[in-house]
Amino acid sequence: MRSVLDQYNPAAQIWITEAGYSTWRHDEATQVDRFRQARAASADRLYWYCWQDIPRSVPVQEGLYFDPRHYHLGVTDAAGRPKMLHRHLAGADLDLARRPPASAEPKIVRPKIVRKAKPLLIFGGAGFVGSNLADAVMSDGEDVIVFDNLSRPGVERNLGWLAARHGSRLHAVPGDLRDPAAVEAAVAEAGSVAHLAAQVAVTSSLTDPLDDFIVNAQGTLTILEAIRRLAPETPLVFASTNKVYGALSDLRMQQTPDRHVPADPHIADHGIAEARSLSFCTPYGCSKGTADQYVLDYAHSFGLRAAVLRKSCIYGPRQFGTEDQGWVAHFLIRALRDEPITIYGDGRQVRDILHVRDAVAAYRAVLRNIDSLTGQAFNLGGGSGNAVSLRMVLNEITALTGRAPQVSYACQRLGDQVFFVADSRRLAARAGWHPTIAWRDGLRDLAEWLSVDLGIPAVQPARIKRQITA
Repeated sequence: MRSVLDQYNPAAQIWITEAGYSTWRHDEATQVDRFRQARAASADRLYWYCWQDIPRSVPVQEGLYFDPRHYHLGVTDAAGRPKMLHRHLAGADLDLARRPPASAEPKIVRPKIVRKAKPLLIFGGAGFVGSNLADAVMSDGEDVIVFDNLSRPGVERNLGWLAARHGSRLHAVPGDLRDPAAVEAAVAEAGSVAHLAAQVAVTSSLTDPLDDFIVNAQGTLTILEAIRRLAPETPLVFASTNKVYGALSDLRMQQTPDRHVPADPHIADHGIAEARSLSFCTPYGCSKGTADQYVLDYAHSFGLRAAVLRKSCIYGPRQFGTEDQGWVAHFLIRALRDEPITIYGDGRQVRDILHVRDAVAAYRAVLRNIDSLTGQAFNLGGGSGNAVSLRMVLNEITALTGRAPQVSYACQRLGDQVFFVADSRRLAARAGWHPTIAWRDGLRDLAEWLSVDLGIPAVQPARIKRQITA
């Protein structure tokens, strides 16, 4: 068109009046790529259709046939929550006016692996735990398929980091659990599977319970069905949660100045064991608990080699913590930036925090021993030696930064456990795994990473020293 206009009417402009890409299959990374392509066109103006997804209550076409593509053309969803393209346009991750250097750009390929050993497939592999697991496996010379929809802020940064470190060993697939065809294509190429992808926030599950169920419960069932039909010998480890035990409101507690302690001395010494009855609470607990039980049942009913890890609080480098999820990193980020922190409850809530390097070791140990662990669920946490209250962590952050964080208090959230410490002795006995990193050393490690990698200036840099060797 430009060549024709240059010949007959060079003053005329070319406007692209309706460019767009529908994310009805939840492939937000493709939408970003299509935006880049449209922006590179030699047009004078570009109109993107549209800013916000259309609510399902709004009719957009005549007739009885419903086409979901018409409803998902925005850069935010119908509730106004930003998609990946929105974050990029806001400058959160990269400048769309130019393409990033090739070394920083994740290599997106179809997972056609031509190797002797099939790779580990990590659903949610660009996330916090997933990227650390992928890095550890590729550092040992193995290939990894990272399957991720890149919807969480910061995960593109993790994927770029993996690509820069490991090159062709990384096979990145921008896919979504809600797309069975994409899941099946990835499973067909896998030698083993770690399922870490999820909707991770209790608060989000209360806002949109249906989406929480589709991602966590139905998404897990999609993976299980793909393995059952295409690769029934492929081992699977699933990331469950301590929330499957419910709010634990029946525990009698004693209060000290800085923490809540169970009155039962056995629980106080060892924590909550797997023998504890399940008691799903909140939509998030229900969806993750459903997935947890489906994984165990597929091992029993169909003979899949699958096990479950019910995680307590994991923290460490590459965690982009928010108020809704990843509280240890969230506290540190806020403190380093001298921004206020809101505590929901009295701050005496106790959790056993586990450094991500120890969590990665646990996932790998379960996969190595899958034949003796299949069909079983194991608690995974830092144990009583790493049991801390929110107030204890805030005090240690004060010692690290030399400045007390700005703290305010609000009502306790629905389903929040006053006390949860994972009794991981069963996992230790069956898989030979033990936590190795003390929580104060791990907190220093995370503080250093946040200070250096995210460019957050530490108040007193000399106080933040790396205590953990790579």
